[in-house]
Amino acid sequence: MTQQTPVMRLCISCRKTFDRKNLLKITKDHKQGIIFQKGMGRSAYICKSKICYSDSKIKKKLQKALKTFLEPEFIDIFEKEITSYNDYPNKGI
Repeated sequence: MTQQTPVMRLCISCRKTFDRKNLLKITKDHKQGIIFQKGMGRSAYICKSKICYSDSKIKKKLQKALKTFLEPEFIDIFEKEITSYNDYPNKGI
């Protein structure tokens, strides 16, 4: 029986590599717009550390990674999503 290696992705804030399961995925889907944790299209990943998701330049980094302009309302939704994402006890670093 062969073991699958975990899929590794890079956090756009701290530039460290993590298993994809331990990152928040933000995707720019051409039909649905910007969505969290699912979808196909250009994606950016952010690790769960408070330093990364509270980075002052996170909006600019996301815009660059997703190659799109982010509306001001998106940051509010992003903050709510990241706090609910960190509420899960088994998903900590």
